[in-house]
Amino acid sequence: MSQRKLSIILPALNEEDTIGKVIDEIPRQALEQKGYGVSILVVDGNSTDRTREIAEDKGAVVMIEPRKGKGRAMRTAFKQVKADFMFMLDADYTYPGTHIPDMLDVLQQGYAVVIGSRLKGKREKGAMSRLNVVGNYLLTLMANILYWKRTSDLCTGCWGFRGEVLPNLRLVADGFDFEAELFTQIAKKHYSMAEIPIYYRRRETAAKLSSLKDGIKIGWRLLAIRFQSP
Repeated sequence: MSQRKLSIILPALNEEDTIGKVIDEIPRQALEQKGYGVSILVVDGNSTDRTREIAEDKGAVVMIEPRKGKGRAMRTAFKQVKADFMFMLDADYTYPGTHIPDMLDVLQQGYAVVIGSRLKGKREKGAMSRLNVVGNYLLTLMANILYWKRTSDLCTGCWGFRGEVLPNLRLVADGFDFEAELFTQIAKKHYSMAEIPIYYRRRETAAKLSSLKDGIKIGWRLLAIRFQSP
């Protein structure tokens, strides 16, 4: 019997201060003891710092996506990676990789998708501004109503998937509306989705997301996709 494969994808852009800590925190040995061949893929958005060098020194495979946008980087990675289970984490050290084994357990129970919920879990002081918390609650409520599928954290950057799910999703988002698009496709395809509470840390470097601009874009994406065919 061939060894089962588990892949962890880290989208990154100029994250030299955190990428090494993110990779070090992934419980690779514990996952391998569960019987998985573990690979870590850093999708680099053409960083101008030492992100790629540090990631490679830590044993990750690095793929360069020169076009801008987190969504574009993740779509490129999803097309390349073939694994039994896939996980996505931001490379800014806000989402602890230590949650991956618990997320894997949920997927092994039969769920197609699992998210790490910041709003059900605990957040380090200053990790999310009041505007971000309120905006996320409103966007999440909007998604729940529009798609008749329950989630508590629409914009989380912590996701896990069974391998057969991603090839069936129609993903076109280029930017930070990517997570919202993931949710809409999962809802439209009627995939089962679970969530676990996670600990969310304060970002150590400057944020790349514009709360108001990207919030409006996410809301528009939710509305636009709702009335498209599956």
